[in-house]
Amino acid sequence: MDADTDSPALHLAQDPEADELLSRSRLAALTGMLLDQQVPMEWAFKGPATIARRMGTDDLDAHEIAAQDPEAFAALLAEKPAVHRYPGSMAKRIQQLCQYLVVHYDGDAEGIWRDAGSGAELLRRLQELPGFGKQKAQIFLALLGKQLGVTPTGWREAAGAYGEAAAYRSVADITGPESLAKVRAHKQEMKAAAKTAKGGTKP
Repeated sequence: MDADTDSPALHLAQDPEADELLSRSRLAALTGMLLDQQVPMEWAFKGPATIARRMGTDDLDAHEIAAQDPEAFAALLAEKPAVHRYPGSMAKRIQQLCQYLVVHYDGDAEGIWRDAGSGAELLRRLQELPGFGKQKAQIFLALLGKQLGVTPTGWREAAGAYGEAAAYRSVADITGPESLAKVRAHKQEMKAAAKTAKGGTKP
């Protein structure tokens, strides 16, 4: 599907301006997913709008980002408030992602899934992206299927547990404050279970 004014509305940043960009720009959504680690989800998904604003545009362009001077782009992400807790390393990853998109998809993020014949193929393509391991690829695949209308055959299976209906495991299930709270609760449960598996919490 094309990213236009009829695109489904995403509510991942919980910020109108940032969510509007995520809803119409697939590169913005992909970049937000890349940033979604070691920082609160809303912070990560506000990042694309902040980057666009600081670049003096209302959208992200893979060709333009790929061609940026690395030091200058890192400085842009590091401006207060910083786009990420680790702006330097994330600036490098975003540029690597955009450079990959330019080489393999002519800078068009939707090219990743436009002709994907199956969920398994789409997952493979997502995992080939710089900065996308299996878990991040599965979460984004689930987001595509659940909220953005990208549903190749077998997409739920390829997304694993994240593809389950009403799972509330990840950003793929967040459509507003209520679902955000459910996802947060699930993540807290997972952290608690992980601590228990390691021998319980320290006194």
